[in-house]
This record gives sequence, C-alpha cells and structure tokens, in this order.
Amino acid sequence: MSEADQEISSQFAELQRKLVPLWEAVGSGKPAPHTIVVVPSLSYDSSVLGRLDGLQQYEERFLILLMLLRNPAARLIYVTSEPILLNVVDYYLHLLPGVIPSQARPRLSLISALDGTMRPLTEKILERPRLIERIRRLVGNPDSAYLIVFNATWLERELALKLGVPIFGADPKFSYLGSKSGCRRLFEEENIPHPAGYSDLRSMEQVVESITALRKQNPDLREVIVKTNEGVSGFGNARIDLRGLPEPGHTGESDAVSGRLRREIDDGFHGQFAKQLVREGGVVEELLDGAEVRSPSAQMLITPAGEVQMLSTHDQLLGGKDGQVYQGCKFPADSAYAVRIAREAEKIGHRLAREGVVGRAAIDFVAIRSENGWDPFAIELNLRQGGTTHPFLTLQFLTDGRYLPESAAFIAPNGRRKFFVASDHVESPLYRGLTPDDLFDIVVRHKLHFDHAQQTGVVFHMVSSLPEIGRTGLTAVADSPEEAQWMYDGVVRVLDEEAKDAFEERTPFG
Repeated sequence: MSEADQEISSQFAELQRKLVPLWEAVGSGKPAPHTIVVVPSLSYDSSVLGRLDGLQQYEERFLILLMLLRNPAARLIYVTSEPILLNVVDYYLHLLPGVIPSQARPRLSLISALDGTMRPLTEKILERPRLIERIRRLVGNPDSAYLIVFNATWLERELALKLGVPIFGADPKFSYLGSKSGCRRLFEEENIPHPAGYSDLRSMEQVVESITALRKQNPDLREVIVKTNEGVSGFGNARIDLRGLPEPGHTGESDAVSGRLRREIDDGFHGQFAKQLVREGGVVEELLDGAEVRSPSAQMLITPAGEVQMLSTHDQLLGGKDGQVYQGCKFPADSAYAVRIAREAEKIGHRLAREGVVGRAAIDFVAIRSENGWDPFAIELNLRQGGTTHPFLTLQFLTDGRYLPESAAFIAPNGRRKFFVASDHVESPLYRGLTPDDLFDIVVRHKLHFDHAQQTGVVFHMVSSLPEIGRTGLTAVADSPEEAQWMYDGVVRVLDEEAKDAFEERTPFG
C-alpha cells in the first residue's frame, strides 16, 4: 500500500470511529438529532450491471428506509440516479406508524443525479462536485450523520470522505472476507460446514484442475458450480454438468472437462466470464444435491460497539436459468434448521466483529434433507444489503417486533408471531400497461393496505418498474405462513385480473 493509500485508509478509519458515539446516542431513546444519507448504489462492474434490467427499481427497493422518519429527531436524504415519483414517496410516508406524513415530509430530502446510465450511482455522484456540496449542506453537522449504502466499495469510501460522514457498513478493506474465496476461508477457519471446493482461482485452467481434483475425491460427483468472487444474486455463477465425462484419472479427462466447461458457459458470455474470473478470482464447489434441497439464509447486524445481533432467517426462493437468481423469500426459515443456521451464522458474526467489521451481513446456506433431518452447509457471506433486507425491514418497522433466534420466531408487541412472503419478481408482460397511479388505485379499490391495527397486510416496492419492465415487488405480512401465502397469491391474482382488464379496455377491436 502506498503512502497516499495509507493516509486515505487512516482518514477513513478515523471517520468510522464516529459511529460509536452516534450509535449510542441514537439508540439511547432520547431525542438525538441525526441525519441518514441513503445512497442505494449497486456498485458493481459492468459485467454485473449489464445483466440487470434497470437500476432505478433496485435503487427504490430500499424506500422502506423512509420508515426511519418515524423518529422525530431524524432527517433523511435519499439519493437516486433519476427522480422518484412523488406518489411513490407518499405511499411510503403514509405507512409511517404513529406519524403524520405532513410532519415527516419536511425532514425528507430527495436528491437525483439525473443520470439513468447503467453505472453505479455513487460513481455518478462523485462526478458532480456541486451535487456533493448540496448533500453536504443538507447534512449540516457531519458528526451526527451517517451513510447507508447497498454495498461499501472504494467508491463509497471516497464519497464518505468527501461528505465527512461515516458509513454504517463494512470498510471496503474487508471486501475479501465477503468474496466467494474469502468466505470459504472463514467457514473453514470457524468450522462451519460448507461444500468441498477450491478458492482463489485465477484462470479457466485452474478451474479445470480444481474440477478434476474434486472428481478424484468424489468419483460420483455430478455437478459443480463455478463462481466469480464478486458475483451477486446468482450473476457470476455457472453450473457445470459433469455426467458422461471420462472416468476420473483418464488421460482425456482434463480435455473433456475443459470442453464441457466451455460448452456449458458459452452462451455469449464465456469470454466475459473468463475475464471476470481472471480479474476477480473465483471458486469451484461441488453442487450439493439431494431428494429435497432448500436455500435458507441468516441475517445479522454487527454494531459499532462490536455486538452481534441475529436479525432473521429466511427461506430464499431462487429461479433463473440455473436456479441461482434470487426471486424472493419466506420468513422465517423452516424451524427444522432455522435455529441451527442462526448459530452457525453467529460464529461468523463474532469473527467479523473481532476483525472490525460493522453493519449488516448475511450468510446463504444450502440445506439438504437426510434420513436424520436437514443438513445445512454455508455457501456465501454477503457484507452488504441483500434481497432479504428490505422485506425484513418492512416487517420490523411496521410491527416493532423482534426476532428470537433461539426459537426462530418473530414476535410482535401484541404477542402474535409474524410471517411473510416477499418477492422482487411479481411480473407479467401485461403489467407494463399499469402505472404507479394505476397500482395505487388498485390498492384502494381492493383494500390491499397494510393494517396497522392487525399488523397484517401488503406493502409494495419497486413500483416504478411496472410500466418499464412489467414488474413490481411485494411483501405480504400475516399471522401464519399459510395466511401470508394466501395473501400474496391473492394480490397476484388481483394484479393479473386488473392488468388483463386494462389491456382489453385499450384494445377493444383485438
């Protein structure tokens, strides 16, 4: 590290130390004026962003953070690439429990870079010194402000230094720990069960060597998964079918594996995948399989004081071509393994705390049903916000309940257990005929509100993506898993019917 880099790193570390007294003041229960700056930037390279179908929907996914305005001492600055529709903002403000929207609205500042290009939002902000100055003026006292970001990279570190406010998240110097290679090392060092595999691979030749080594260890191995270190939401993952290859140790095995590798990922992105692997590094792992396989996760919070708080467990719903892309989740995870994965995740949480990591973290698992029950294996560690973050925040903010990791239950203040079903992929081509105004009209006519008295109901997110890509997201909260699923399915039926009716009204001669 150069002398200049050391100086920057030292400055950022000093900035991050501000989080400790700020965390204590905000959590004390006494009125402590503070400002939250939300920059929901997906700070990834073009190989990831190029596979997304729009940034605005993801940047708006965390509008549930407007619930922080229920604290009358809080001010919030929300920054996006393009302006957010005011009716979308009003929708969230009217969800605020016990707060009049007109009292919260003056404490909210919406800032836009007016730049819809497929680049990280933070990069766009850094290109605009006057925009940074405007945010700085809105922050006021930097000693009572902090940043919330999607993932903390060197871009976010630079922005934090320019604003003079710390990031409530992991210092980017810890990014390796959250990479596919880094977390495998953590799992091994902390004795967390995880799939057999190899880390820190930098070429397709090393991938081939690792696959042949895995086949030697397990001649019955049918599939492996290749992951680039910085892949997200399944992007950067490739499943490789090994069936029908020469026996392990055969003279033609390596050539056959190489050919299979090229064929399996040569869908127009083989060269890109290989370049990404060289640039980032990656891993090869056995693809765990069984009669029944699930994908649970565990979320935790590491406070600036070094405490580890287990927040939640979920069963993730995956889809896409290889079944690797996050679609949604159910909360909480199945009680058959929820307590166990929380305990395993807590081990990693304490290790991260010892390293000096702050903020949210989540561990993804694969759970395999066996004769003796379920066997969970840790597969990824995410030092960032994730797909399960915003639906859980929805539940937490709107009920003021808490998750009990020892029983895998979320209990609201009224004593009731709470459950939800959430998805980022409530979609149909017909939904493109709906605008956010149409959706809110549907919400009113069909009474698809969140009921604060019962603490059940539906909350929508990613609303702005309806007319662009025919997609929205929703979280259905209820008092039982069956009711949550029934509520979720009912909302989808209503949207399908309304979208179909709207389409037929507009094409009377079809």
